[in-house]
Amino acid sequence: MQRMQVTDNHADRALIDGFLDALWLERGASDHTLAAYRRDLEAWQARLAHLGEGLSDPGSETLTAWFDERREAGYQLRSNARLLSSLRSFYRWAQASGQVARDPLAEIRLPPVRPGLPNVLEEGEVERLLAAPDVATPLGLRDRAMLELLYACGLRVSELVGLESDALNLRQGVVRVRGKGDKDRLVPLGEEAVAWLERYIATARPALMGDPMRPALFPGRADKAMTRQTFWHRLKAHALTAGITQPLSPHTLRHAFATHLLNHGANLRVVQLLLGHSDLSTTQIYTHVAQARLESLHAEHHPRG
Repeated sequence: MQRMQVTDNHADRALIDGFLDALWLERGASDHTLAAYRRDLEAWQARLAHLGEGLSDPGSETLTAWFDERREAGYQLRSNARLLSSLRSFYRWAQASGQVARDPLAEIRLPPVRPGLPNVLEEGEVERLLAAPDVATPLGLRDRAMLELLYACGLRVSELVGLESDALNLRQGVVRVRGKGDKDRLVPLGEEAVAWLERYIATARPALMGDPMRPALFPGRADKAMTRQTFWHRLKAHALTAGITQPLSPHTLRHAFATHLLNHGANLRVVQLLLGHSDLSTTQIYTHVAQARLESLHAEHHPRG
């Protein structure tokens, strides 16, 4: 016999909305982050509603039983860990703001998840990728400038496509980047990126922009900023031209930026600032990448490797 539903769905939805409002107001969470939290919380709320429970006081075994079912259905440990992180943030906020009397997840633990190491291009591969666009065309010159900027500064793709013209100061060689949480940071460009940006702005951008007064630094269609999806397709096409066969991600050049800096002796905290990471532990993954590369080189080239 099915359990009678006694939950107040309206109250649960209000709790979720209140949490997301707090994330946006207090932390400046992006739309992407808010959408991810909403998906997790609504899935949890639906699970509880099916059992006749509510967000404010779920049964102590409900979450562990759900995680067991998810594992049997093929969900990986990393996926469950991300879901648990979302729910923990929600209940900590709910308890701190007096919305619930207790944190029902306080005793829930999952095995630790070792961070996966990102795929990183070798320096020679990066050079081939940067040289792949046909710079004799306005689109190719735009793409070359974007790739140079991405690698020189370690930007997120969303940061890159969102840049406006006034974010660049080519005379001083810096770019003002608005990152997660609407936090601004200044990142040095380097001589090579400055040279390509100057060439792009002088010749290709006017040819691509119907209205040169529009703010988008890198236009896509109708003088609007290029989308992340469009840039991702362009990146894959240029990688194919460059003969790069390993799997890529939109963060490919960001990963290469950080790893290559560390390989050449950069300080980890400097890399953290350049990447715009709020937590040093997020940056530390690149030390593992650099160490893995050193071990690989040793095994390949040392006579007793």
